Amino acid sequence: MNKTEYMKILSKKLRRLPKEDYDRAIEYFEEYFAEAGSENEQQAIQDLGSPEEAARELIMNLAEQNVNEPPKTVKRGMTAVWIGILGVCAAPIALPLALTVVILIACVFLVVAVCLLSVLIAGISVAAGGIINIVAGIAILFRAFGDGLCNLGVGLICFGAGLLFTYGSILLFRWAVRKLSIFLGKITKGGRKK
Repeated sequence: MNKTEYMKILSKKLRRLPKEDYDRAIEYFEEYFAEAGSENEQQAIQDLGSPEEAARELIMNLAEQNVNEPPKTVKRGMTAVWIGILGVCAAPIALPLALTVVILIACVFLVVAVCLLSVLIAGISVAAGGIINIVAGIAILFRAFGDGLCNLGVGLICFGAGLLFTYGSILLFRWAVRKLSIFLGKITKGGRKK
């Protein structure tokens, strides 16, 4: 492992720190490597330990320091006050907008569910009509052979089309549920990627 790889891993592990502490920590490690020089780079890495251990130790030291003496920055206190003021002022606008978004999402779910249910019912109805035509065709077959064959053929076509409609609506339902769950996942994550 060289200095660049070490610093890359270390900076990744220290990202949870506040910006001031993060900048100071990275500056400290950069100075440490600069003082060691490129010829003693491996020795400096051995002295510091693995980047994970160094980051863990630094975070623990900062946490202990913050417990003993809390940070004396007015900026953090004022930030909390401004966030509180913003929350109170934005509530009359944000709450109705949030409620509207929730209602719209529920309406989208309802419309998709009703459409899929109607396609499923149509498929089942066509299949049931086909079964009735098959039974009627068999009953008429012995009185009027041509009419019986015609009813039998139409019944078989309707039954097959009904089965295809039903199977297609089940596949469409699975696809819609998958897409809606992905859509909801993106909404809840705020559009962030993993």
